This record gives sequence, structure tokens and C-alpha cells, in this order.
Amino acid sequence: MLSSKRQFFINVLAFLILAAGFLAYAEECTLIVASGKSTASGRPLMWKNRDTSQLLNKLMYFKGAKYKFIGLIDADDAEGKEIWAGLNEVGLAIMNSQADDLSLKQKKYDGAGNGAFMKKALGECATVDEFEKLLAREKGKWDLAANFGVIDANGGAAFFETSSDYFTRFDTGDKKVAPFGYIVRTNFSYTSPDFLQGGGFIRFERMSHLAEMAWSTGQLEVKFILQQAARDLNHEKLHSYPLSRPLPEDPAEPLYINTNDTINRNSTAAAVVFSGAPSPDRPDLATMWVIIGQPISSVAIPVWPYAGRVPQAASAPGQETCALNAFSRKLVAYLYPDRRGRMPQYLNVTRLRTYGGEGVLAKLFRIENQVLERAQLQLQVWEKKKESPERVAEFQESLADFVLQSLCREFPDIR
Repeated sequence: MLSSKRQFFINVLAFLILAAGFLAYAEECTLIVASGKSTASGRPLMWKNRDTSQLLNKLMYFKGAKYKFIGLIDADDAEGKEIWAGLNEVGLAIMNSQADDLSLKQKKYDGAGNGAFMKKALGECATVDEFEKLLAREKGKWDLAANFGVIDANGGAAFFETSSDYFTRFDTGDKKVAPFGYIVRTNFSYTSPDFLQGGGFIRFERMSHLAEMAWSTGQLEVKFILQQAARDLNHEKLHSYPLSRPLPEDPAEPLYINTNDTINRNSTAAAVVFSGAPSPDRPDLATMWVIIGQPISSVAIPVWPYAGRVPQAASAPGQETCALNAFSRKLVAYLYPDRRGRMPQYLNVTRLRTYGGEGVLAKLFRIENQVLERAQLQLQVWEKKKESPERVAEFQESLADFVLQSLCREFPDIR
């Protein structure tokens, strides 16, 4: 028989392995939901940086019980059983973050049903209110532990702190919970009996400061979220500011930072920004912007459920990942070159800032700004005259192809 001391250490080790496995697969994300009253565009806005160990992602088009929709899925989820952010044809968008402090330990519930529930919601719900009714109707039937963010074509925008047995709505129209019309969330809830079981407190503080700055200066819009919030590398507690601090003079001693507690994390698999519909009668204009990959390693593309499909560069058959994600992982490998121990958490800032003489972000932004401009001009045309689904599909395909080709051109040695 094993000694009691040895058995104790084996039990502790087993617990740590199990705990690490659970945390690796949790949706430890950073999010914001904003009403049209707080955004520069006047439309609801919603964003999620998806943090997970499932780093290979892609898009898939679905036909739900009532509505068609586009969803972000794990690449190895061939049937698309779980959605981690999505937009449907009537303008309802949904996303989530894991909230461990809402899990029900006595039932051994840990939020395993979050992704499947979002898929159900996209196929059945048209409004934030309908989503709330779905939560009430399905209460107790699902393993849920999440902060669900939802916007709709009516201008609705809210978070739902959701456990298997209860949920609480936090509406951006309620000045008591959203005095400036927006709400930030990470991986803890305000309705848990023990919020210390949650996480993401450092990211929450950082994003709260960024959101306040953006709102006060009239910059709370898609471009700000994509290029400043989603790619933010500042550690709130350490005040690191790695993009502006002097680089070491000796190239043999590059500057590294740990990105485990920054908004753009080593575990960020994608970033999704939803720009809501301008009115209930034009849900076709609701836009889903997606960076498939760690935000500092790729470029956002727009997609519309109205198009009836997703771009080839963002999708793939079976358990394959998509071309955009494949490129992103290669650039990530260049930016995080040391694979020993916990070194994959450490970003080589010198490489990020000096690649090609101008740095990685300058190249990404040059491509992305062209995509943002072309999409904005096209949306203005579509607002005046509704386009056919086929032409919308052709346009989103052309933008995705442009991004992939531009990335390969700007980063010729990233293979």
C-alpha cells in the first residue's frame, strides 16, 4: 500500500491536472455590450475576444429551427454542435464568457452546455426579449455558467448572468447598471454568492478604462474595438506599455512580455465584433466582424448571414481549420518562438515591433483599414438599395480573399 503522504501528493497532482484541463477549455474571454446611445455609429455594438485552448477556429453557416445564422466554431467540431459567437438573419447576435462562479458544484455543472445553448438561441430567437424568454423556458434543463451578451435589430443590448437554475438581466438601457450605455464583462459575475471563484479581474479593469476613454472621446465603434481593445497588450497592474517602451539595444536580448493577463492573450483564438442593424426592417445590414486567430496575428473580415454562406478563406470541411486561421498560427509561432515550459505565454515584442522594418501591427492595420473602408462604402450603398444575397456573398468573399492574399504578401517568410 502507498504511504499516506505519497497518496496525498498523488491526489493533489491529480486534482491539479484535472483543474488545468478544465481551465484550458473554458471560455475565458473579454467582452463588451454597448447600446446605440453610447456608440459613434448609433448602432448597438458587441465584442468578444475568445480565449480558449481550442486555438483552431473557423466560421460555419447554419439553418436553425427558425432562422439562418453564421457561427464561430472550433475547427474540429465538424458538425458545428457548439457556437462561440454568432449572428442570425434577423439581426440577433450572441456571445459568451465562462463564469465559473455561476457553476453549480452540487450538480457537477460547469457550463458545458454554453456553446450548444447559443446555437439553439441563434436558430430560434429574434430579439433580446425572446432570448430572455428562452432562458426562462429552458431553466434547469441545461448545464450553463456564462455571461451571455445579446444584441438585436430593435436596438436591444444586454448581458445575462446565467446559471443552470437562474439568470439575471443587465440591460444597457438601465442607468443603474450601465450609466454610460455600455457594460464590460470578463469571467466573473455580480450575482454569484462567491465572485472570488470567477476570473479575469485584471482584464476587466483594463477594458473598463479603455471603454471609458473610448466613450468619452466618441470613439466607441468597430475600429476602436478591433485595433485598440482586441489587440491591447498592456498589463493593467504592471503598467507595462510594451508598444511604447524602449527596446533593448542588443538584438540578442529581445523584449518579452507575458500575455496571460493582457486582453490580447496567448490563448486568444479569435475576436468577434458585432455592429447591429440600423433598424428592425434592415437586419441584413447587421455585420459580424471576425479576426480568426490571435488578434495581433491576423486581420478582421466582415460577414453577413444574409449572404447565405461564409467565405472560403474562413471556412473548411470536416475537422480542418480555415486558411486564415492557418496563417495566423504560423505568425503566432514566429511571435512566440520559445516552446519550452511556460514560454509559449511570452510574446517577443521586439519581433512584433520590428518585423519588416515597420512592425507586424503596422502591416495588419494597413490591410485592415482598407477592408474597413471598403465595407463602410458598400454598406452605405446597401442602405440606399437592398442588394441580392448573391452579390453580398461575392463581396464578402472578395474581402476575405484580399485579406489572405495581402497577409501572404506582407509576410512572405511566414510559412
